[in-house]
Amino acid sequence: MEVRTGLIVLFCLMGLTWAQPVKYIDCGSTSGKVITVDINPCPSEPCQLHKGDSYSVNVTFNSNVNSEKSTAVVHGIVGGVPLPFPIPVADGCKSGIQCPIVKGQTYNYQASLPVKSEYPSIKCVVEWELRDETNEDLFCIKFPVQIVN
Repeated sequence: MEVRTGLIVLFCLMGLTWAQPVKYIDCGSTSGKVITVDINPCPSEPCQLHKGDSYSVNVTFNSNVNSEKSTAVVHGIVGGVPLPFPIPVADGCKSGIQCPIVKGQTYNYQASLPVKSEYPSIKCVVEWELRDETNEDLFCIKFPVQIVN
């Protein structure tokens, strides 16, 4: 009986650690098509991002183009104004994507989103773009977040 109870608890805890699909808006993916967006951890929406923590962002997409490279550009939109949101690795080819990118293939982009302790406690929208070699968006997504202590 104890073994069965232990397994149930283990599976419940594993479920809490998996990435959660989030609702997003496609904001102009011209060179690709987004399939799913997951943020871990994000148990509810808007995602609450705690200062000093880091979050994983995973975007699965299909490419509509061939490209030798990809570059991520991230902004926090506050009051309609896009403010740069630096990420540790902007090179998409070092973020789970094997380059060159081939038209018709599916890719899983994986990145880290660190939330600095000096960020203000606010609600905003994150705009995340992954651009191809011609500066067109392989994907462009927007999702709401709330930065908290």
